[in-house]
Amino acid sequence: MTTAAEWIAGARPRTLGAAVAPVVVGTAAASTVGPVVAWRAGAALVVALSLQVGVNYANDYSDGVRGTDTERRGPMRLTASGRAAPARVKAAAALAFGVAGAFGAALALAVDLRLLAVGVAAVLAAVLYTGGPKPYGYSGLGEVVVLVFFGFVATVGSAYVQHRHIPATAWWGSLAVGLPACALLLVNNIRDVETDAAVGKRTLAVRLGDRPSRRLFVAVLAGGFVAVGLAAVAAGPWAFLGLAAAPLAVRPAVLVARGGGTAELVAALGATSLVEVAVAVLLALGLWLS
Repeated sequence: MTTAAEWIAGARPRTLGAAVAPVVVGTAAASTVGPVVAWRAGAALVVALSLQVGVNYANDYSDGVRGTDTERRGPMRLTASGRAAPARVKAAAALAFGVAGAFGAALALAVDLRLLAVGVAAVLAAVLYTGGPKPYGYSGLGEVVVLVFFGFVATVGSAYVQHRHIPATAWWGSLAVGLPACALLLVNNIRDVETDAAVGKRTLAVRLGDRPSRRLFVAVLAGGFVAVGLAAVAAGPWAFLGLAAAPLAVRPAVLVARGGGTAELVAALGATSLVEVAVAVLLALGLWLS
């Protein structure tokens, strides 16, 4: 029997900050236009979290049945380790996507039916990352799709569902949280460069190589703070609060840049997630005060 702790570990809680951050920033950006509708913000958060959990379980299932997780160096995977039957992991992913779909449908009915198409695209992107005949995650496109969906779509969408309006700060905020989300996936793939290459997974880190990928990680992380500055220019000086998270970025940048091994890269993963959440909270606070 798979334990509750194993299911929680399989959901990869360290990655959930990437789901919370864009909703927080997008909702705060909407607050500069008018009062926030609490239930819509809550529904957007449930959608984002459910999609993140769903994609984590879906990746676990797809990689496990393909046999590409056999020599994995990172956190435990339910399917590859044999801790859970593939069918159960697949069902867990479907359940998470179902929750996202239900709350997303409620938002679409209340705000704009076109959001249904956005939701379908998000689920397809989640499933096809490592699933389907040609997984785009195996072709080096994972970071791009993360920026699109956990940057622009989640942030702008969270703003839009409030007042059917997208303020400029939501677009800059999308980069402020989307680029650290890309950094999360990048450091995860840097850790797995050797094992991914061995099984034919051509992630961006595999394509670029170890050293260039590490330099890109630092650049992407720094780019998030540039976006915070641009958001502050658009919103007002209070939004510069987001830059107060910059000291937290030093640790993951150093861990990755100096060529750290598996343990250091796992630590960098957690530290990068903390950076994203801190940027989101501080930038959101600044937007609320603007």
